[in-house]
Amino acid sequence: MPEYARLERRFPRPGDLKPFLALKDRRGLGRVQRRLASAHTIEDLRRIAQARTPSGPFHYVDGGAEEELGMARAREAFRDLDFHPRILCDVHAVDTSTTVLGGPSALPFGFAPTGGTRMMHAAGERAVVRAAGRAGIPYALSTVGTTSIAALAEAAPSARRWFQMYLLKDRDLSLRMIAEAKTHGYDALIVTVDVPVSGNRLRDLKYGMSYPPQLTLKTFLDASYRVEWWSNLLTTEPYTFTYEEPGVPRSALQVSGFNDNTTTFEDLAWVREAWGGPLVIKGVQTLADARRAVDAGVDGIVLSNHGGRQLDRTPPPLHLLPAAVREVGADTEVMIDSGVRTGSDVVAAIALGARFVLVGRAYLYGLMAGGEAGVDRAAHILRTEVERTMQLLGVTSIAELTPEHVRLFTRRAPVPLY
Repeated sequence: MPEYARLERRFPRPGDLKPFLALKDRRGLGRVQRRLASAHTIEDLRRIAQARTPSGPFHYVDGGAEEELGMARAREAFRDLDFHPRILCDVHAVDTSTTVLGGPSALPFGFAPTGGTRMMHAAGERAVVRAAGRAGIPYALSTVGTTSIAALAEAAPSARRWFQMYLLKDRDLSLRMIAEAKTHGYDALIVTVDVPVSGNRLRDLKYGMSYPPQLTLKTFLDASYRVEWWSNLLTTEPYTFTYEEPGVPRSALQVSGFNDNTTTFEDLAWVREAWGGPLVIKGVQTLADARRAVDAGVDGIVLSNHGGRQLDRTPPPLHLLPAAVREVGADTEVMIDSGVRTGSDVVAAIALGARFVLVGRAYLYGLMAGGEAGVDRAAHILRTEVERTMQLLGVTSIAELTPEHVRLFTRRAPVPLY
């Protein structure tokens, strides 16, 4: 048997313990900042958000349609891909900037339009647009947002703002909203086309989600220990939806203004004429519709299954991306959303040919976790993940990302290429 040397031991000196006793210096950080400092991923923000937000608003953000298969598959598509890095590349300086729809963005992603944002946190869309402005990225205000077109512009005059609208039954209201967005400096119009009717969002039914939040015994007990959320809601101005007009009853607008399931591609003509600027169609899920959108004169398309919130069992938009870029990428700007949770997801989509990526749930988790500071934290997390992933892949600019850096796996039949 070999003889092994014994460790030479001694009593520890006080100075030996000092490195192990050092505490993180969080002096000067407020309560919210200390909470957010523990979040290193979007999933961390999600956990904080769930603890601090009543179940109705949280699950409105977190959930999807029916069995939530489309939502899960969109996320699964990003998890299944492989990266193929290059080595021995000088990556000490990384440029994450890009251009989209004729304007600059400091990062290859922007904040997608989301409805009812002030229900997630009273700071709402104003907080999101200010955070987007600091990050140097665009933010799209939703038609069913909870801040007016003018108020959002006043909150962040220098931020790049887009406006998202549905093809409403009330064409006059649509035209007035388009005109207001133009007046207040919004530089792109996104028309969402995958909501002829609302999806069957079962979590909203289960958790009693309503507009505005209604107090029942169940929702009262659920919200009773989320004192800050209720305090913020009740002590700030009552919210109204972006589409609402003074003097028009909310119920009348809800009945007449949405779910126009008679619209067709031909309806894009009056939108394009009224807007006159960059026009994007959001909700494209087949190559045939991508081509028809381009033929209708749009400047961009967003491959999207609405985050899995409309028709369940839809294919992941990421799987359609390479074919869509080949089919229409020379004629229009192809963007993507749905399933994006990390900066590496963003990088993968760009490498596969996307011009730009929209993120929604990611920043809403930050908003619920810590208001405006939480949105800043979400943007910071995604930015550092984008930068790190680019460096590890061996690239220093968005233009250097190519399909050679990524390989997609599909567990199911390929997306139809018709």
